[in-house]
Amino acid sequence: MQKIYTDKAPAAIGPYSQAVIVNGMLYTSGQIPLNPENGQVVEGGIKEQALQVMKNLKAILDASGTTFENVVKTTCFLADMGDFAAFNEVYAEYFTEKPARSCVAVKELPKGVLVEVELIAVVK
Repeated sequence: MQKIYTDKAPAAIGPYSQAVIVNGMLYTSGQIPLNPENGQVVEGGIKEQALQVMKNLKAILDASGTTFENVVKTTCFLADMGDFAAFNEVYAEYFTEKPARSCVAVKELPKGVLVEVELIAVVK
């Protein structure tokens, strides 16, 4: 198992890795909209927060030697299903290959954020 770390994505805020690679597959921890430079939640609504999550995921994909095109599954957590359509607008810009996905509303997310996304990707 190879642990992935990049300073271009937020450091883990608990006892876990940003991601791991096992048998040619990348598994990321859930990414929330933290600015990796200062560790703070980005200001704004669902679109701004979703954009930061995508930037964080891209940094981890880059550090792992893979891309959004190789993502096979995502799991998306929203604090409010009312944000579903706006979240999808941002999501669709990054996940153009349309991987399998689950998207659920949850009662609460870390640091009171509006969105968290984790993914599984093939590493070539």
